Amino acid sequence: SEHALKLATFLAGHPRVERVHYPGLPSHPGHEVAKRQMAMFGGMLSVQVKGGAETAMGVAAKMRVFTRATSFGGTESLVEHRASIEGAGTTTPANLLRVSIGLEHPDDLIEDFSQALA
Repeated sequence: SEHALKLATFLAGHPRVERVHYPGLPSHPGHEVAKRQMAMFGGMLSVQVKGGAETAMGVAAKMRVFTRATSFGGTESLVEHRASIEGAGTTTPANLLRVSIGLEHPDDLIEDFSQALA
């Protein structure tokens, strides 16, 4: 989705973000394949914040627009700390947040991440 791409682009340039996983970004290892196979790049992305699990969970807790929940394809934007959900022994990075983009205006989503990362 255009909203996901706009948010991913913002996050990729944020100083408190270590890495953004989104096939719409040219830096993504599967970007060229995604361009050939997809009309758009989808409404899900993940972001690794600088720091560990506590930092990532703190960012999620500060969200005002995003709801902390697990779901796919809903109308509201969601964020979850994936490693907490998967539990002990997970190989998911402790600093990773999974993000599902809903129908909110992308500027509101960017502002929410901006204040949560501050």
